[in-house]
Amino acid sequence: MHSPNRPKHARENGRLAELDLLRFVAALAVVAFHYLVAFASVWGDRPAELFPALAPFAGLGILGVELFFIISGFVILMTVWGRGLGAFARSRLVRLYPAYWLSLGAVAALYGLTGIKVLDPKLSPGEYLVNATMFQRLFKITDASGVYWSLWAELRFYLLMAILVIIGVTYGRVLAFAGLWLAAALAVKVLGYAGILDNPVLDEIVMPDYAPYFVAGMSLYLVRQHGSSWLPWLYVAAAYGMSIDSALARVHRRIDAAGFKNMPVTDTSVIITITVIFAVMALAALGVLRLKPSKTLTALGGTTYPLYLFHGVVAAVLIPALTGDLPPWAVAVIATLTAILLSYLVYSFAERPIQRLLKPRRTTQTPTAPAVQVEKASVP
Repeated sequence: MHSPNRPKHARENGRLAELDLLRFVAALAVVAFHYLVAFASVWGDRPAELFPALAPFAGLGILGVELFFIISGFVILMTVWGRGLGAFARSRLVRLYPAYWLSLGAVAALYGLTGIKVLDPKLSPGEYLVNATMFQRLFKITDASGVYWSLWAELRFYLLMAILVIIGVTYGRVLAFAGLWLAAALAVKVLGYAGILDNPVLDEIVMPDYAPYFVAGMSLYLVRQHGSSWLPWLYVAAAYGMSIDSALARVHRRIDAAGFKNMPVTDTSVIITITVIFAVMALAALGVLRLKPSKTLTALGGTTYPLYLFHGVVAAVLIPALTGDLPPWAVAVIATLTAILLSYLVYSFAERPIQRLLKPRRTTQTPTAPAVQVEKASVP
């Protein structure tokens, strides 16, 4: 068994191509959920009624974000190992903000310069500026795009990880950190259900609904790097149980808001989906699911974040314009392919060049270089 205090970075040669693929699948799932179930105002009709055969499956795409969170826990721990706080903060800024600012500019231009109204957040210029910080939820300001909510969860995760970086990242400290966070999340959730504790500030810090996904990803990274000791697997099992509860609650909130007819997702299908997500990530951690890196998979991984950020803009422009002239399935296919193409162009000709300008030049190769190579898999 590998030493529990030294990650086997030397055995990681390049990107984790399987995570690139999983991220792209997760992004497509979110797109399917929005295009085929959620975006009623865009279609001018309930999408679930337009796509009755697909809606029960597309509705499960809401859980694509949960897969993103698990991958984030895995990759962010990989990224911080052997790094200082400054390097970690810089890597997150370079990774998270360029595409985000581009998407925010696209949203502001769409609703400020055209007559399009669907999905309009109705923000003032000042509120768009606050959105540029990505901390708009801290100031109770509406997200410029509906998908930005998950980035607020990511940011809070990064802030918690910054504490771990300051303390120093070791196998034992990661186990202690993950265990304490998972226990705190469980306590907040149980006390909240019992009506004993209702503290919004504590909820924002502990993130009881999302902590299990991040902890599961971190634990699976420990499994991949240090072998199959029992404690990380215990965390994964506990996180799995808590994740089912969180996923069911999130889906139920959607059903309560839209009605089961418009969100035809059953509890059984949610449990199966979460189980599959955890199983696939476990196989990736064990090295059973391992793909050879390729330019195609790298491009898919790079396209994922822009796709997540831009597909709403594409829907607002294309779907109302094409609806009525083409059958719904053709409109959905064209919108999806356009969103993927636009996202690839953003990744290739905007995001990557900006990241190259912002990233500090590396003059020497360090033992943790492979971890830096895969950090693009850390956000949606």
